[in-house]
Amino acid sequence: MLLDHLKSELVQFHVRTDNWQNAVRIGGDLLVQQGICTKEYVEACIQASLKLGPYMVLSPGIALAHSRPEDGALKVGMSIITLDPPISFGNKANDPVRLLITFCGIDHDSHIGMLQELATFLMDDQNQQFLLAVTTVEELTGYLQKSKG
Repeated sequence: MLLDHLKSELVQFHVRTDNWQNAVRIGGDLLVQQGICTKEYVEACIQASLKLGPYMVLSPGIALAHSRPEDGALKVGMSIITLDPPISFGNKANDPVRLLITFCGIDHDSHIGMLQELATFLMDDQNQQFLLAVTTVEELTGYLQKSKG
C-alpha cells in the first residue's frame, strides 16, 4: 500500500524551482533527510533521465523519478511534491510537470513492487486528477486510505 511508504515529511506542495533537475533534487532530498536514500541516488535519478531522455514523465503533468537500488537506496520509500509553476521535463507530449513522485526500493523486488503499485494507482484517471489537485497532506493521506492506495 502506497500509504505505508509516505509520511508527512515526504510531501511538499507548491514547490517553486527553475528546472527539472532541481525538482528531482528537492523530491530526492526529502528522501535523503529521512534516511531512505543517499544523495548519490538522487543524482543517479537525474543522470538516468539525461542519458535515457524524459522517460520519467509518465502522463500529462506527472513524473516518476527513480534509479536502481544499488545507486544508493537505503529503504523503500517515496516523496511527493507539487510544482508551482509547473516545469518542463523535456517530454513534449506530457509537459509541463505539476506532480513529481520520487521513489526507491532497496532491491529488485521492492523496486519493482513499488513501481507496480504506483503504476496501478496512476492508471486510474481519477487518482491522477486528485494528485494533481491535492493541496494538503491530510487530503492526500485520507484519499490514499479511502482508495487503498
